[in-house]
Amino acid sequence: MSLEDAKREIDRGFTGELKGLAYENAFAGATSFLRRRYTKDLTDVDLVVTGVPFDQAVTHRTGTRMGPRAIREASTLQPFDPPYGWDGFDPLSEFAIVDYGDLAFDYAYTPSFPGLLQDHIAGILARGPGTISLGGDHFMTLPILRAYAKKYGPMSVIQFDAHSDLWPDDDMDRIDHGTFMYKAVKAGIVDVSRSVQIGIRTDCDDYLGMPFIDARTCHEKGASYVVDQVKKIVGNHPTYVTFDIDALDPAFAPGTGTPVWGGLASWQAAAMLRDLAGINMVGGDVVEVSPAYDPTGATAIAGAHVAMELCCLALWNKR
Repeated sequence: MSLEDAKREIDRGFTGELKGLAYENAFAGATSFLRRRYTKDLTDVDLVVTGVPFDQAVTHRTGTRMGPRAIREASTLQPFDPPYGWDGFDPLSEFAIVDYGDLAFDYAYTPSFPGLLQDHIAGILARGPGTISLGGDHFMTLPILRAYAKKYGPMSVIQFDAHSDLWPDDDMDRIDHGTFMYKAVKAGIVDVSRSVQIGIRTDCDDYLGMPFIDARTCHEKGASYVVDQVKKIVGNHPTYVTFDIDALDPAFAPGTGTPVWGGLASWQAAAMLRDLAGINMVGGDVVEVSPAYDPTGATAIAGAHVAMELCCLALWNKR
């Protein structure tokens, strides 16, 4: 799009083409993700971004219900150029990515949430595109994985996180962001042998056979080592990537509910995500951005960059 074309645009979030970089002012206009069009029409759409403003499952600080809005706002800084480090790959120009808006649910009736989210994602998958979801606390990944497993079978999961989220909890109706992976494994919707957790730095008594690469190993052996191990584990199996923003050290992402020191630097996460190109990623999410605890906006900026990298990973093999 030329500058003259940009001047004629009313607002790309409502009227723009499905493909192309955005040249509108980053400080004005609709805050759709990456200035993609807000739409429920998935005709010829390759990838859907959707928000899940839910935080009723947290163990400490709430506020992630505001995460999708903050990530979208931060993302408006990015769509002027192709993403750096992807060898000229420009998913915004080559593929149709849309912002599907947020999941609608009754915040006062929490038991209805898991089913609504699972149906929300399943409805999108049934029409073809994959999804990148903006959270929201990490419980949301469980109903999303249920929807994906209905289509693909047990999933490989790459989980960036400070916590394993494998706390024992056999009440499958209980809603807790610290037990979502335990329940996903017990429900058989995650293929443990083909999954891996990255950046762990809190205790876990039983990983249920899940391979993990803790934060210290990431620091000492480097991003290339981590990516090499992860690719060996997941292979070409359909893979879901979930990125808890607390995988990053609080120095880079203080705006989260359960920050833990000693985490990944933003450059490490960027290198790992970019070097994972080629995995069979069919969906993903970025969760636990709680903007109220970070007046600088750095956490939301990190979340927006993670979401952009997830878009690249999801579309890389479709070039």
